[in-house]
Amino acid sequence: MTEAWIEGGWGVPETAPALLALEDGTCFEGLSCGAQGESFGEAVFNTSMAGYQEVLTDPSYAGQIITMTAPHIGNYGVNGADMESRGVFASGLVVRELSAVASNWRAEETLGAFLARNGVVAMQGVDTRRLTRHVREAGAMRAVLSTIDLDESSVVRKAQNSPGLAGRDLVSEVAVRERFAWGDEMPPGWSIPVDTGVLPVDPRYRVVAFDSGLKYNILRQLAESGCEVIVVPPTTSATDALALEPDGLFFANGPGDPSAAPYLYETLRGLLGHRPVFGICLGHQMLSLALGCATYKLKYGHRGGNQPVKNLLTGRVEVTSQNHGFCVDFGSIGPLVPEQSGGLTHDPGDLGAWVREGVAPVVRSQQFGRVQLTHVNLNDMTTEGLRVLDVPAFSVQYHPEAAPGPHDARYLFGGFARLMDGKAELFGSEG
Repeated sequence: MTEAWIEGGWGVPETAPALLALEDGTCFEGLSCGAQGESFGEAVFNTSMAGYQEVLTDPSYAGQIITMTAPHIGNYGVNGADMESRGVFASGLVVRELSAVASNWRAEETLGAFLARNGVVAMQGVDTRRLTRHVREAGAMRAVLSTIDLDESSVVRKAQNSPGLAGRDLVSEVAVRERFAWGDEMPPGWSIPVDTGVLPVDPRYRVVAFDSGLKYNILRQLAESGCEVIVVPPTTSATDALALEPDGLFFANGPGDPSAAPYLYETLRGLLGHRPVFGICLGHQMLSLALGCATYKLKYGHRGGNQPVKNLLTGRVEVTSQNHGFCVDFGSIGPLVPEQSGGLTHDPGDLGAWVREGVAPVVRSQQFGRVQLTHVNLNDMTTEGLRVLDVPAFSVQYHPEAAPGPHDARYLFGGFARLMDGKAELFGSEG
């Protein structure tokens, strides 16, 4: 939760000092470049070269203080069309250098003015290479970013006493509380950016999307795939969701520990087999938990637009956009089905072995039958995607809608449409 206020409407002068303190006692000094105050969150880093506005307005970043690894941030400014949600959800921002000017014809204000106007505590002048290396070695940890308390021992104690992400339900803090249709009767704060694209005049499908931190670009991609999208709160029951007569069910991205939102994956469990299901990021973790698997916290997570992922069904490698600190343990779903894994008997949790063999292994869940591993992260061999073979459901850990990031994985929205059409092939050679 960010505790910040804006002084004079535009934040403190850029020469004002700021301090970032990590729970292990490591401190970084810099200069304020946003709102004045104190921000509490987990210190993480993002490797994207651009897309800072989309990152800041992604609800999945709730509870996190983001360090951008690119050294110069803010050069093309900020504009209303690039918002990915109804506001800023990141707890704070740390950069090497913040551009004082915005050099782009689309810019409506500078990043510094945007940060101050939205009450976001931010700092520049930090050796972000040192900070990133420290997080990689020591792991993501609790932190405090302050412009009002510059005593290192005091701010370190605040970091040590602040809540972490593990076991914390952030979904309920960012999700909508009332149902609405995307593009129609938008709730307060939800305005479609001017370049959102054309909503389908005669939609082919009706999709119920469970909001746990939805990004606008996910809704755009669903609409461009021919979907009428009805967004519902994460506490919506399976009965109420099915009463809307959907052709498919979508489970969105979102912040925090997936195991802290049992109401969401228990609802998904009750929906499996009734309608086709597609999950992205937190939605992937929710599908996995519904299938009976375990999740765990990564050391420093995956955040950025350059993560290589291999599609085990096609053999292709995708460059993907990611933002998650928790991961799925594929091997914990159930025992291996050797006859559907190329006759191989590797440990289902040894994803590197399956990548080397070029095989997409299948395990058997206790309740829903066979589950196939479809995507693997090539940096650390973690689970990036799966599909259920005996009921229509699939999910990916990364963000196929990007914003920011590459478009390699947009075929997955077409895969969801094929699933709603009753076709078994989700992403074959055309993927």
